[in-house]
Amino acid sequence: MYFCTGKRENDEIMAYYKLIRMPANGKAVRGRLYEVRETRFEEELVPICDTMENADYLIPALIYGIGVTQSPKFKRLLPIVRQVPGRTGIRFHRGSRPEHSKGCILVPPSMEQELTSRWLAEQTSHEEIRLEICDA
Repeated sequence: MYFCTGKRENDEIMAYYKLIRMPANGKAVRGRLYEVRETRFEEELVPICDTMENADYLIPALIYGIGVTQSPKFKRLLPIVRQVPGRTGIRFHRGSRPEHSKGCILVPPSMEQELTSRWLAEQTSHEEIRLEICDA
């Protein structure tokens, strides 16, 4: 069972993802990222990858826009989480320890490019990309 605070706007969203976070274990907050696929009567959660965040810098469990832009810090294209209250520059990037993040969502190194490519393709085809973060 997980808890989501946002309300989904079904008709306007073309690409929808859900990040379900587990309770913190020390400084590490582990989660799993899913693609949400709608069927006529329910939503299907298709697992993409595990995630990690730093418990000291968690962003609120809400619904966010996702885009892909050039990161000034990392000097490469990376997914960015948009409309984070009081924060800027929150990205998805590779990392394996909570110290690798000050608010960003860490993914396995092998998944960083795959997520960037997936979301860049959706962005290029003018699809709106949404991420719903839920706490377990």
